[in-house]
Amino acid sequence: MSISQIARSISESVTLKLNEKAAILRAKGDPVIHLGGGEPKSPAPLDAILSTAGLLNTAEIRYTPADGTPEMKKAIIRYTEEHYDRLVEPENVIASGGAKQAIMVALQAILNPQEEVIFPAPYWVSYPEMVKLCQALPVAALPEDGTFYPRLQDIEEKVGSYTKAVIINSPSNPTGAMYSEEFIADIVEFCEKRDLYLIMDDIYHRLIFDGRKPINCYDYAKDRSENSKLILINGVSKQFAMTGFRIGWAVASKKIIEVMTNIQSHQTSGPAVVLQKAAIGAINGIQSGVEALRVTLENNRNVMVEQLNAFDGIKVTKPDGTFYCFADFSVYNKDSTALAEFLIDKVQVVTVPGVEFGLEGYLRLSFCGTIKDIQEGVERMKWALDLNSPNELYIGDRKLVRDWS
Repeated sequence: MSISQIARSISESVTLKLNEKAAILRAKGDPVIHLGGGEPKSPAPLDAILSTAGLLNTAEIRYTPADGTPEMKKAIIRYTEEHYDRLVEPENVIASGGAKQAIMVALQAILNPQEEVIFPAPYWVSYPEMVKLCQALPVAALPEDGTFYPRLQDIEEKVGSYTKAVIINSPSNPTGAMYSEEFIADIVEFCEKRDLYLIMDDIYHRLIFDGRKPINCYDYAKDRSENSKLILINGVSKQFAMTGFRIGWAVASKKIIEVMTNIQSHQTSGPAVVLQKAAIGAINGIQSGVEALRVTLENNRNVMVEQLNAFDGIKVTKPDGTFYCFADFSVYNKDSTALAEFLIDKVQVVTVPGVEFGLEGYLRLSFCGTIKDIQEGVERMKWALDLNSPNELYIGDRKLVRDWS
C-alpha cells in the first residue's frame, strides 16, 4: 500500500495514545493511575452548560461561518481586550476546533516547503509534527544553560535564511516554566526586527502560580498595524477545563486571518455551533471557576514536588504554571520510553516519556488529577524504581512482589 511522504514522516500523538491505553486498562478493571494526562478534572462551567442546553432545546443546530459565529467572535474580542488590553476587530479573529487547529491553520497559512520554525525545547509534542505536515522543518532550541528557561541567544543562534516563524508557549507544556518578562519582550522585538512570524501559544496563560501575573506580548509590540506578524493563540480547554469542547482561537492581522479562514473552510468548515455556544458561555460567564482551578492546581503542584523531592536521585524544577512537572529520572533509566513502559507494566502508572518533548531521561507527570492519585502514583513509582523500598506493595487487595533488580 502506498502512502504519502508526509504521512510517513508523522508519528502518532503519544499523549493521545497513552490516554487510550489508560482507558483500556481501566475498562478491564485495572487500578490505573494516569499521571500522563493534560485534562483538568474540574467540571465545565455552569454558564457553558446552560448556554449549550439553551441552544439544544431550540433544535436549530446548523452550519456556522468558517471563522466562527459573530457571537463567538465578540466573546473573543472581549476576552482579548480584558486580558491583553488590545481591542481588535472581527476580521482579526478566527475560532477553530481547539487551539491545536488554530496553530495548525496558522502554520499552513504562512509556511512554504523547507522553511523553518523554531521553538524552545522541551516542546509540546505536536509542534514538530504540525510543522512537518506543512512540509517545513521543525528546529528545537534547547537552552544552553541547561535550564527550562530560554534566552534570546538560544533562539537567535538557530535562526537562518530559511527561518519563517518562532513558536513560544509560556507557561510551557511540558515543563511548566513561565518565561521571564524580559525574554518575552526580547523575542517580540527580535521577531519584529527580523521580520519573523511569532506565534504566542498562550493556552495556559491564566494557570500560573506563586502570585505571578500573565505576561502580555502586546505590551512589547511596536508594530500594531495590519503588517504585524504576531499571532496570538488561546482557547477554553485548559483554563475552563473544557478539553472536550474543542474551541480555540487566533488573533492576528486581517490578511493572516483571511487566509486561515480560507484554509479552515475547506479543512473542517466552521467549529460546531453547540461547542461555540458553550465557549461563549464560559468566556462571558462567571470567572470564579478559573481561579478555583488555578488554586487547586497550585496545591497539587506543591504536593507532587514534595513527593518527588523525597524520591532519591530525581531532579525536579518547580513548575511556575500549567499542570505538568517535568522531572529528570535518568538516574534510573536514560531511556524514557522504556522507563514509562516499565512503570505502566509493573505498577500501572501512566507517565509520558521525555524524549517525546525533545529531552531524553525525563518523564512528564501531570498534577491535574486528585491528591490521592498524585501521592499513590509517585509512591508506586518509587516502589518500582527504588530498590531500598520494601519488597512488597499492595494496590487495593492486590499484592505486588518486586521480582526485578
